[in-house]
Amino acid sequence: MAESTTPRLSKDVFGVDVPNHELLKVAYDSYLANSRQSSATTLRRGEVRGGGKKPWKQKGTGRARFGSSRNPLWRSGGVVFGPLGNENYKKRMSTTSKRVALRQALSLANTAKKISIDEIKTTGKTKEVVTFLADNKLDTQKRVLVVVDKKTDELMQATNNVQSVMVVSATYLSVFHILNADTIVMSKPAVTAVESWLGKPATKKEVTV
Repeated sequence: MAESTTPRLSKDVFGVDVPNHELLKVAYDSYLANSRQSSATTLRRGEVRGGGKKPWKQKGTGRARFGSSRNPLWRSGGVVFGPLGNENYKKRMSTTSKRVALRQALSLANTAKKISIDEIKTTGKTKEVVTFLADNKLDTQKRVLVVVDKKTDELMQATNNVQSVMVVSATYLSVFHILNADTIVMSKPAVTAVESWLGKPATKKEVTV
């Protein structure tokens, strides 16, 4: 079912120095921020229904004066400076910084011996993926990142019901995917694609961004 190969990994991609984790942190946070949706909304004072009538007269009651129940101090009143649903949480990173962060993340994974070169051959059956994990002694309770050069319908169908397995195309790898994975299974064409994409040697200035 699986044909294991052990090609030599490029040091320019899988063996760079990681002087600190600052750039990885920026890339990780950037991925989460760019994935965040502006779905939370609140009503401002002028958008709350009701409150047109003064709750009580201005003087003589002994209570604090209020002109409307839509006051933010009241329960069910308007919200001050609340989210409006049009917030922009995106964080930008330069292409160079993204690639350096990816090289660093792959290098850390390679140093930790999380990367294995193999290929899941499947006809679309979930059982074949489960057997592959068992044959390679991969715990189904841990997160397995499968990196392929191109997603196929059969592979996606076979892995959809395995919660611990995530499939990603080589050129769509992110620092978030790499750092969160307990094991990374890369096909040989995926390794070639990643090395072709990130293969330019990083300069000392880039690594210390």
